[in-house]
Amino acid sequence: MKQRIVVGLSGGVDSAVTAYLLKQQGHEVVGIFMKNWEDDDDDEYCSTRQDFLDAASVADVLGIEIEHVNFAADYKDRVFAEFLTEYQAGRTPNPDVLCNAEIKFKAFLDHAMRLGAEKIATGHYARVRQNPVSTLFELLKGRDPSKDQSYFLHRLNQAQLAKTLFPVGELHKTEVRRIAAEIGLPNAKKKDSTGICFIGERPFREFLNRYIAKEPGPIKEPSGRTLGEHQGLSFYTLGQRQGLGIGGVKEKGVPRGGGSHEPWFVARKDLATNTLWVVQGHDHPWLLYQSLQADKASWVAGHAPDTGPQVPPDAALAAKTRYRQSDASCRLVGAQADQFELLFDQAQWAVTPGQSAVLYQGEVCLGGGLIAAARPWAGPAAT
Repeated sequence: MKQRIVVGLSGGVDSAVTAYLLKQQGHEVVGIFMKNWEDDDDDEYCSTRQDFLDAASVADVLGIEIEHVNFAADYKDRVFAEFLTEYQAGRTPNPDVLCNAEIKFKAFLDHAMRLGAEKIATGHYARVRQNPVSTLFELLKGRDPSKDQSYFLHRLNQAQLAKTLFPVGELHKTEVRRIAAEIGLPNAKKKDSTGICFIGERPFREFLNRYIAKEPGPIKEPSGRTLGEHQGLSFYTLGQRQGLGIGGVKEKGVPRGGGSHEPWFVARKDLATNTLWVVQGHDHPWLLYQSLQADKASWVAGHAPDTGPQVPPDAALAAKTRYRQSDASCRLVGAQADQFELLFDQAQWAVTPGQSAVLYQGEVCLGGGLIAAARPWAGPAAT
């Protein structure tokens, strides 16, 4: 059936092909360009003006209307304020997760409904289906495993999924590029954005320092020896290797760390003493974890998996503790409406407070939460 569908046109190729596919299906398509950041807008890192020109060019080629909408105040209040609060508390947030929940599928969705939309659509690589048995809407991984973005969408609820379409989630990126080139879209070869949601690709520490004051402190290794000085715990994340300022430094001709030439990694952040702890070697025990506790949980079905029929007790579950990670087999323990614990079969690397732990059953994303704490790896038999 023909529907009025509002598409979030970002200026990128994915949302452009999304709009094209929907129009080909006979729908009434309207584009909306979201402006969500105004500080130092349109400098070399934040190209809102160019993105809008690209989105407008796409709309012109496709023959659809486009509206420019400013959500900057919503973004600052709902996303960026939380982003800064998390960093100041020593955690490492994922702004894309919060941005999707609060802006793209809340502020944008509300605006689209006011325009008379029956559905909204974005260029995310994910899928939505309605379970024929439970009638619940399910969030599925995108067909292209290298581009799947369900991790960033795990906070979406039933009401949001019922109104959402992800057309390119059925395609691989190479096919999206091919379609864009075939129909002559002006942004067919435009590079994908990989920066902070709506803020762009910029020197991160320099950007964060505008909003969070530097509080230098010692960098120490497990023996307690001081190796250098950090610029402030907020500027570092667990597992970080680059930008520590201690690589290759020698004391009396011997590499710091007692002669080992292995790289240094951030392993712990002690807010009480303002100490950054680092270790040598990717597989150092301080970087390996057995389990995690998560809070601020959000379940796609509206309730925790172990309280409903959609996940059998013996279901094989897996989780991601960061976006660029393979699914890790795990057990779900004590799942509640707002918190849960995950026990992993194999050691998990650099589990980071503030990041999202997202739970899957096969291709179905069940939801997730913010990592609050993690327990060190104690071997395969530990529970």
